[in-house]
Amino acid sequence: MTASIPLTPAPLSPEDVVAVARHGAKIEISAESSAAMSASRQVIDDLAHDTRPHYGVSTGFGALATKQIPGELRAQLQRSLIRSHAASSGAEVDREIVRGLMLNRLHTMATGRTGVRPEVAQAYAAVLNAGITPVVGEYGSLGCSGDLAPLSHCALAVMGEGKVRNAAGELVDAADALSAAGITPVVLAEKEGLALINGTDGMLGMLLLAAEDLHRLVSTADLAGAMSVEGLLGTDGVFAEDLHALRPQPGQLDSAANMRAVLAGSPLIKEQKDGAHAFTRVQDAYSLRCAPQVHGAVRATLAHAESVAGYELSSAVDNPVVTADGRVESNGNFHGAPVGYVLDFLAIATADLASISERRTDRFLDKARSHGLNAFLADDPGVDSGHMIAQYTQAGIVSELKRLANPASVDSIPSSAMQEDHVSMGWAAGMKLRRSIDGLTRVLAIELLTSARALDMRDGGVATSGSSPVITAVRTAIRQVVEGPGTDRYLAPEIEAVRRLVDDGTLLAAANSAAPAPLI
Repeated sequence: MTASIPLTPAPLSPEDVVAVARHGAKIEISAESSAAMSASRQVIDDLAHDTRPHYGVSTGFGALATKQIPGELRAQLQRSLIRSHAASSGAEVDREIVRGLMLNRLHTMATGRTGVRPEVAQAYAAVLNAGITPVVGEYGSLGCSGDLAPLSHCALAVMGEGKVRNAAGELVDAADALSAAGITPVVLAEKEGLALINGTDGMLGMLLLAAEDLHRLVSTADLAGAMSVEGLLGTDGVFAEDLHALRPQPGQLDSAANMRAVLAGSPLIKEQKDGAHAFTRVQDAYSLRCAPQVHGAVRATLAHAESVAGYELSSAVDNPVVTADGRVESNGNFHGAPVGYVLDFLAIATADLASISERRTDRFLDKARSHGLNAFLADDPGVDSGHMIAQYTQAGIVSELKRLANPASVDSIPSSAMQEDHVSMGWAAGMKLRRSIDGLTRVLAIELLTSARALDMRDGGVATSGSSPVITAVRTAIRQVVEGPGTDRYLAPEIEAVRRLVDDGTLLAAANSAAPAPLI
């Protein structure tokens, strides 16, 4: 059995967040964190008896912060905050988003900077470990003052209210799910309601999950690009290490290295250099020749986004916050601008990676540019349409991705009677990036499916493959789920079958099984 991931005041790793959010890993709050929470809670308890107002402890919230709340109403104040802020709407967001959201908020509690009692954090950990997932709608966060509505639904569930999905995925009342798991609902004390909803936790979780996906997809794009070069009888000369050393962009160097590795030992490429019909084109088209430059720029963008995520994972985002020397201070660290910007930046990179993939696919289908292949890779052009409409599907997705590349973070809208007059829209940026990544996965799947068909039409199939060892392994994996060329078949299931191979990493694993070293 895998050991639980310990939560300490130290930063979480991106891998730990993905393990809990996506794969259901268990967590355990350390003694160090429990002690830190107890110490900061004492600060809050002392302030609760102070005659001066303290935001979130003895006052209202947001534009209502000027109202002081008497002691006998403060438990109601925290309850009312959560109930009123649990106001999301729209489609239910994915389980992994909610789990990432809860884990990131729990880790901030574990830093001891929020004033939350240890038992509140233990309840969050118990809910996560039991596989209980609060129901959260897609609308409700402006990405400032925290991901308010999404976090409020999570806090509401820990209070034993609202709707959740149990470990079996069934929609049930939170009170019933907690009871079945042996978890006692939490009664919130001073400041605790505010501490549970004041963070960039949802958008950070989406950023970390997106980064995990994009690492796989950019390597898959290198693989797909190399297969297209081979299938279109291009040259690998432009991927030479010394050429890319002239422009030492780190991401570009990595993508060029991957493409060299994928094409190494290719008889088709060798034939273009040395055979009777040696390569006569002076240069390949940009979508082939410039693949490392474009793919590498995506890698560089991802590296920048991960640096921002690293800072966030080292943060304790709350307002007010309990400082190391025992002060309770209001601040603006909950503003999601840093995360929102890079979520938008990744959506731009994702759209462009899909765009260059679609252009490579289109070259296979045009008889004037495919270098000897049937029009649209059809078995009998005119009777059959081949992959004509697969490219339409790609084009529709790429067009959608270009619209999704329009940044959410430039669109602030004021709220809370102009108290919260500039917001990040980081949650919206995260949601649209997830849709972009899904689209990119489908576009790459169609390129791989198309290039595999083209290569089969050139050399008669995997059994007589003229491809490199790496590409032969990938073609073999594709042929496990999709038949080779022939008359037109129902195409949608074949696209979906290859999409799954891209999504679960099967095609990268096939490539790595034949490569001298794993693709970067």
